[in-house]
Amino acid sequence: MNIHRRQFLNASGVALALPYLEALHPACASSIQTPPIRRMVCICAPLGLYTPNLFPTKTGRDYESTPYLEIFGDYRSQMTVVSGLSHAGTNPGFAHQATASFLTGAQGAGRPAFRNSISVDQFAAEHIGTLTRFSSLTLSGEGLGLSWTRTGAIVPAANSPSKVFAQLFLDGPESEKQNQFQRLEDGRSILDDVRESAARMRFQLSSADRDRLEEYMTSVRALENRIRIDEGWAQKPKPKVEVEPPKDIANAADLIGRMRLLFELTQLALETDSTRLVTIMLAGSTYAPPIAGVSLGHHDLSHHGKDPGKIAQLEIIERETLKTLRELLAKLQNTREEDSNLLERTMVFFGSNLGDASSHSVKNLPVLLCGGGFQHGQHIAFDPQSNPPLCNLYVSMLQRLGIEVDSFGSSTGTLTGLEMTS
Repeated sequence: MNIHRRQFLNASGVALALPYLEALHPACASSIQTPPIRRMVCICAPLGLYTPNLFPTKTGRDYESTPYLEIFGDYRSQMTVVSGLSHAGTNPGFAHQATASFLTGAQGAGRPAFRNSISVDQFAAEHIGTLTRFSSLTLSGEGLGLSWTRTGAIVPAANSPSKVFAQLFLDGPESEKQNQFQRLEDGRSILDDVRESAARMRFQLSSADRDRLEEYMTSVRALENRIRIDEGWAQKPKPKVEVEPPKDIANAADLIGRMRLLFELTQLALETDSTRLVTIMLAGSTYAPPIAGVSLGHHDLSHHGKDPGKIAQLEIIERETLKTLRELLAKLQNTREEDSNLLERTMVFFGSNLGDASSHSVKNLPVLLCGGGFQHGQHIAFDPQSNPPLCNLYVSMLQRLGIEVDSFGSSTGTLTGLEMTS
């Protein structure tokens, strides 16, 4: 039987993506082994975690569990806890603004002259983003996102699950498709004008300015390539999923409900191979979330000043957050792909720009790395006063995606102690 893995069943104009079937992967079909698909999900909790409940006291694989890590139960073997990491040059006075550099490692976030650099997901998208309908997916529970372009511009984040679902899985009427083709053609025309203007200008520029112009034109060529890819995808039906479209949650204080919707969309997007790169900025509300035992806003509780009552309420919120993360891990592990599952092939990075929201510390950031084909089940600890940069982890993650890179942002190498399975 000669069937391709992504083949579709077609009936009455409706395309339904085939599930995993043994017939699509006969053991003796070919001796040629193609590398498995690798994916990456990056999640930021902008108000951090109460790390005394997170970090173990012992390092290595025989660490004793903690109140927060106990939530993950059997997933311990699929998770690495990392303590002691931080970004170089981050100022506690701009701790909340450091979300801007969480995935970039750029120094000086929050300062007037700050210019950001490319985020790790967008860097990865430059290498593998052309393989899917969407080069990346940037989600947020509150509006702001985590993704930044090579020129330091923020990538708009989507915070309406219903609109994201429609974008991923619902084919609009023919008129909408024609409008999309027209927008792509308009974009191509604009880029043609830009190229002509740049060609005329080039001979009037200094050597330094010509270098800057060439860097700009590299971005233009990348956009042209993306337009060609989008034109191809626009002619193909979107995958169909057997779930009801989500309904947006109007209550901004419902942190967990909004998070769960974003995580469910993430699993569906990865399962259908609509994208392989997802970033998610979680919400942090000033209002009390609808969680039993919580009467104050998340932001207020995160700045607890060591008040036991506030810490107790903060723990309730954070436990619910981590339970929801565990739900995502379970969904990924229960989604089979060939002889593996989505969790084994998807890195889920969960962390924060804050090591301690109460003191605005940007040291000793909470870091969990789950799945993705690493040798997990351990606690890797570094001295917060002389630690490697968080970007070292990003280099390891990029390499796991199959991207040949030795540096990213402020990195000094890969993350010591983190090894791939194969």
